[in-house]
Amino acid sequence: MPTQTLPSRTDVLVVGAGPAGSAAATWSARHGLDVLLLDAATYPRDKTCGDGLTPRAVGELLRLGLGDWLRAHTVNIGLRAHGFGQTLLLPWPGGSLPNWGSAVARTELDNHLRSLAVKSGATAVDGARVVDVRRGAAGAVTGVVVERVAEHGGTERFEVACERLVVADGVRSPVGKLLGREWHRDTVYGVAGRSYVTSTRADDPWISSHLELRDESGEVLSGYGWVFPLGGDEVNLGAGTLATAKRPADVAIRPLMKLYADEQREAFGLGDELRMPASALLPMGGAVSHVSGPNWVLVGDAAGCVNPLNGEGIDYGLETGRFAADLLAEGPADLTERWRALLVEHYGEAFSVARRLAGLVTVPGLLPRLGPIGMRSRLGMTLALRWMGNLVDDEDRDLAARAWRAAGRLSAARDARPPFS
Repeated sequence: MPTQTLPSRTDVLVVGAGPAGSAAATWSARHGLDVLLLDAATYPRDKTCGDGLTPRAVGELLRLGLGDWLRAHTVNIGLRAHGFGQTLLLPWPGGSLPNWGSAVARTELDNHLRSLAVKSGATAVDGARVVDVRRGAAGAVTGVVVERVAEHGGTERFEVACERLVVADGVRSPVGKLLGREWHRDTVYGVAGRSYVTSTRADDPWISSHLELRDESGEVLSGYGWVFPLGGDEVNLGAGTLATAKRPADVAIRPLMKLYADEQREAFGLGDELRMPASALLPMGGAVSHVSGPNWVLVGDAAGCVNPLNGEGIDYGLETGRFAADLLAEGPADLTERWRALLVEHYGEAFSVARRLAGLVTVPGLLPRLGPIGMRSRLGMTLALRWMGNLVDDEDRDLAARAWRAAGRLSAARDARPPFS
């Protein structure tokens, strides 16, 4: 069990014990740093998510040494894409990334990752909410103010000093806001909801995505629905739409999920009850500014690291947590520009073109015209799976990877507000 004693100081303080924070804590501890991992929730806790683990996320979990644990859960071999009268089976492409994916409920996944951080040497304290930061010279963080429930009732506050701070407190990022983080909604963002439901196809080796998502009036929405098998007798069923400040989402997510479940009940042998429905707004594609300071960085969802084309964020959370730990292990240095430049290097071009393409989907009438054309091309959809699924790795040099990077460079050169700026 993680200790609940709150130390007075630490080398690295990580706020948020989701995938990004736990990865940052694990890798930092493995680098030999003194690490304190705080979270406002009491673990295990739920997190609104589709629970899907793409091959890119699987690759990061393998790096962490969790291959055997992950394979004990459901394994999927690719995407079953439905829409506009077509159904395509699109295997995961493999290459420099694993050729398999998985799905693990976030209640279990996040708790396991947090436990891994503790086993790696980090000190974890839950039920500890960071409510303020202390700043020193040139904006460096010298410590945080933590609020906890006292044993006798009420709340009590403590101050914890730190040399460096990693902010991994999710899409709303209250600590990021204290540090000046801003979310810009002029580029595309997501509005998504998920639920759990029994299914006779909970061991299906394919994850399913319905690209022709319609509302009660039959109008095609700029979004998609999904059914992700979790093994046993349950699936994660959800729906999401895309929006921008100019074209906000005008849809109620929970009724949309129910409508979607009713439509898919027979095909997937779904039960009647949608358990634990929950929804969230998703900043996407690095649409945030002020992601770092002299000795602090934002990682994962807090930094807007969510794929605009599929809503995936677990892989970016795990990656950015590792990147942050590697940077911190290099020793004291001003992180303000180094961290932003690192995010731009790894994700800037891909995020730019992805959010541009996702933004096009929000244009009224465009998806109903282009969707049937796209679904008729297996080659086109195979490429789309690779690009939309964030399955172009830095090591890939094939034609599809080069084309994606070229599109990213062209897109980034035309951005009024580039990612992470």
